[in-house]
Amino acid sequence: MLEEHAKIVQFIGAADGGITGRKKLQKMVYIAKKLQFPYKEKYEFHIYGPYSHELTLRVDELCSMGFLYEERQDKGSYVQYKYQMTDAGEHFTQMAQVPAASRALQACIEQMKDKSSRFLELVSTLLYFDHLPKEEQIEKLHVVKGKLNFTKAEIDEAFLFVMNLMNERAIQ
Repeated sequence: MLEEHAKIVQFIGAADGGITGRKKLQKMVYIAKKLQFPYKEKYEFHIYGPYSHELTLRVDELCSMGFLYEERQDKGSYVQYKYQMTDAGEHFTQMAQVPAASRALQACIEQMKDKSSRFLELVSTLLYFDHLPKEEQIEKLHVVKGKLNFTKAEIDEAFLFVMNLMNERAIQ
């Protein structure tokens, strides 16, 4: 049961320097899951795209247990959170016998980490509708995310980003 917790600690630990933003963490794990990395969190569609209540609870528990460090950064009109694996978290992943993050997963995490939360929201929303033809995915995106006014260039970049992640996953 704690193996899923350990995988989340490992995921954050694989992001050199941690992950900044709750929304970003949600989207990164969702995208990794859609790329067939072994994450079991259940997701549903929410205001910011795919969201996992399970992941939120796991992260809170991991912070309470001291395996993750949550840093609150006051940005004036909002608070941003940064997550990092602690030494105890590293020990926890070893005790849980979670294999080290593969090169493919590390590459995926690093590429996603460099993107904005807005872009990852776009990517994860498109992936949420990946059972539909591309044109219908785009139509759904404009319906559910109309206020974000994603441009054709951004959407094209998102599809290219997913293709590159999939190719990287397949090669390694």
